[in-house]
Amino acid sequence: MSDLLLGSSQSLIRQSYQARERKEPLNGDGFGVGWYTDDVDSTPGLFTSVQPAWGNRNLSRLAPKIASTCFFAHVRAASKGSPITELNCHPFQYKQFLWMHNGRIANFKRIKRRLREQLSDPFYDCILGTTDSEHAFALFLQNLQPNLENYSIHHLEAALIATIRALDEFTVVGPSDEPSHYNFAVTDGQSMLATRYISDTEKTPETLYLAKGSRLETQGGQYQMIASDAAIQTVVIASEPLTDIRKDWEPLPTNHIVSVSADFDVRISAI
Repeated sequence: MSDLLLGSSQSLIRQSYQARERKEPLNGDGFGVGWYTDDVDSTPGLFTSVQPAWGNRNLSRLAPKIASTCFFAHVRAASKGSPITELNCHPFQYKQFLWMHNGRIANFKRIKRRLREQLSDPFYDCILGTTDSEHAFALFLQNLQPNLENYSIHHLEAALIATIRALDEFTVVGPSDEPSHYNFAVTDGQSMLATRYISDTEKTPETLYLAKGSRLETQGGQYQMIASDAAIQTVVIASEPLTDIRKDWEPLPTNHIVSVSADFDVRISAI
């Protein structure tokens, strides 16, 4: 975990106080990390805190001791008026799934009741916090529900796109309104999907990057993605590059989805 959170030149911890590609460089309203230990069970471990990530001693102590084939990590910049509580810290978890969101649902307060009316009891009850992000997660689970016990990565992708479509339908954005930003990420520990989406394509969405190769390692004190003739075995999706080697990081096009299967088949397609 420390390789991704602490070690690299533009690690997630550094992005918590010095993000490069946001107008506001501070993400100090809490953090969360999730990871999978398949030899225990399919439910991920999860550690969240309302402390800024850069000052949490437990995170810096634990990160070098935790190894996994799949990590999710998030540093939070809370929306105006959103409570700073652990219940509102990403990632959000339901059974084997983890969910994160960078962005906002436009006019969320106006559509919150309508969104919740779409949910069956299990997914309604799984909402513990107040964020638009967690409500979007519940809607994703509702869309996946017909295949929840026996799904493929294609079902996950369809449910994620259906979630965005429903949110676009719910939110009526006028000319003076800010658009919705849906940089969603979801995993079950085996597959991973992420979107870079904005409801007004004439405006710029939040950033999202993809790096893939055989492994991420340190060379000369600098982390870099090592490419080789071997099959892809490492994929990193991040709001900002974690290293200064820009060629390793491919920007995801606007209004696209990237899916990574259990056997590291990486597919990018338009939404």
